[in-house]
Amino acid sequence: MEFEPLKQEFLNYMRIEKNYALYTIQEYMSDIEQFGSFLQRQQLHLSQLTYQEARLYVTELYDVGLARATVARKITSIRTFLNYAKKTYGIDNQAFQLLYHPKKEERLPSFFYEEELEALFASLHGESRKMIRDRALVEMLYATGMRVGELVALEVSHVDLDYGIVRVMGKGRKERYVPFGSFAQDALCLYIEETRQSLMKREQHPFLFVNMKGAPITERGVRYILTQLMKEAALDGKLYPHKLRHTFATHLLNNGADLRVVQELLGHQSLAATQKYTHVTTSRLKEVLDRTHPRA
Repeated sequence: MEFEPLKQEFLNYMRIEKNYALYTIQEYMSDIEQFGSFLQRQQLHLSQLTYQEARLYVTELYDVGLARATVARKITSIRTFLNYAKKTYGIDNQAFQLLYHPKKEERLPSFFYEEELEALFASLHGESRKMIRDRALVEMLYATGMRVGELVALEVSHVDLDYGIVRVMGKGRKERYVPFGSFAQDALCLYIEETRQSLMKREQHPFLFVNMKGAPITERGVRYILTQLMKEAALDGKLYPHKLRHTFATHLLNNGADLRVVQELLGHQSLAATQKYTHVTTSRLKEVLDRTHPRA
């Protein structure tokens, strides 16, 4: 099996069978293509790759200044690709399985403090069709903590406005139901009942969030909207969909939510994936100290 058709088949498998988000697929594609270029330079077939050459490849990654977390991700991508090649075509290669997997730097998730989030929502004023849509979109991301891929895949029928609950299709086609509060409920009602149809024009599709031409919004489109909102709110740093997911989890835990409940809401298979959000803010620590320490 030649590398290019195998690569394309693998990416289709990740997209269709594994239901990975577009952003994740793009990362896999970038990692596998970079690996393919290395094989081409070395004039190697997948089955000929040795442990020494795998080490050489990783050395090249570090030589161009990539972080440990990025190298670790690329190794994982290649391992997954090689496992697919073995399972599908019997192409057995253990070079990357034997390779040392660098530990990622421990970094706390980036999130908004509550005051920052209030500033962001305050910037979502106005009654234009675009603003009504953007407000509903941001409220939904923060109210549910869903991934951007899950958001763009939402259909109108997945949202129950009466009960304030949404059906989300997560990774591996795992379905979960997530409740949302009154702010998101009001914003969605206004968007669905008064704005979405006028944006759709002649378009006919079931997807909840649409762009200004009425087509289903893309992950890239969501990221662009959030970037523009940060500029309008005059906030420092970057706003990306996962930052709202981090903020959702952090605020819940800081205000006393049970870890396993947050795990269920986020759609994490493992509790360990949720535990990274158990950091607390300085203000929260001070509040607890003032309330509980006898000489605070």
